[in-house]
Amino acid sequence: MTKPHTTRTIAVTMGDPGGIGPEIVVASLAGRWRDSDCRFVVFGDAGVLEKTAQTIGLAVEWKRSLDRAATRGGVVVDPGATNAAKDFPAKPTEAGGHLSFDWVNAAIDAALLAHDDPAHVNAVVTAPINKQAWALAGHAQYPGHTELFASRCSCDRFAMMFVSPTLRVILATTHIPVVAVAEHLTTDGILKTIELGVQACCQLGTPKPRVAVLGLNPHAGEGGLLGSEDQTLIAPAIGLAQAKGINATGPHPADTLFGAAAAGQYDLVVAMYHDQGLIPVKLLHRDEAVNVTVGLPIIRTSPDHGTAYDIVGRGIANPGSMRASILLALRLVANPALASSGRQQSAPNVKTP
Repeated sequence: MTKPHTTRTIAVTMGDPGGIGPEIVVASLAGRWRDSDCRFVVFGDAGVLEKTAQTIGLAVEWKRSLDRAATRGGVVVDPGATNAAKDFPAKPTEAGGHLSFDWVNAAIDAALLAHDDPAHVNAVVTAPINKQAWALAGHAQYPGHTELFASRCSCDRFAMMFVSPTLRVILATTHIPVVAVAEHLTTDGILKTIELGVQACCQLGTPKPRVAVLGLNPHAGEGGLLGSEDQTLIAPAIGLAQAKGINATGPHPADTLFGAAAAGQYDLVVAMYHDQGLIPVKLLHRDEAVNVTVGLPIIRTSPDHGTAYDIVGRGIANPGSMRASILLALRLVANPALASSGRQQSAPNVKTP
């Protein structure tokens, strides 16, 4: 029987080939991991990556190996990667949608392999894709990475959680229109989000997190005057969480809570919809926050930003969030709290960039 390899292997997807994904992948991986026992497999276009490296003036010390398992350190371009070496326009395209979708699927395939399979990866870090490009390529049923990962992993309990220097925010709904948020909220769904957030906090080293649950409406509904959802849906979920021993409070007005959370009074904020939770995170910690899909049987992290077509090729894309995503993925791989899911426990030898 093949012995499981001990090198921590992280899959990195290149994202939309016309966006800043190639640039932040190159900047995050070039020359930063030679003294670690970490290994990276890039799912993307080798030609685009190499051309990007030349454009931004970075030396890339990766290898193209027909046997990914044979290379125990450094960066490997997956043998199944394309090598078009052509320019992709900085806009959503059907071709970019097909490629970025296929790269993510290939990375998920590797993560779902048996842990003793030499081609298994311990985590997936995804560079930004474009939702319109995926729709053009016929994948509109997946509004983003989160929904694709959940579908591939057959998960119905999952959520988007953002981890930043002072805020941890988990979302009760994902990529849906604001007008549809209220109809998607349920007491059970909010409770599951709270539980997933608490589980993630435990894995990140906060065993008994203080959880602030936001209201949906202004002033958390003002006692029902500004909407009933806070009283009929959110408050009961908080009560059920408290009955399970979770230190949850609310519903809190969203316009006043984040200052207290950023000051350290709470360990986790549960937001009801995308922009309610992400505007404060990106205002305070743009290019530092990491998106984690919680509830999956595999580890997946991602930068907190999109494809940024407007700055492609100018050498100014900030790789900070991509680097943070890689480091958090390694931290989660090494965390003993994840042992029950079969992941490796000993910490990798990682030098923080």
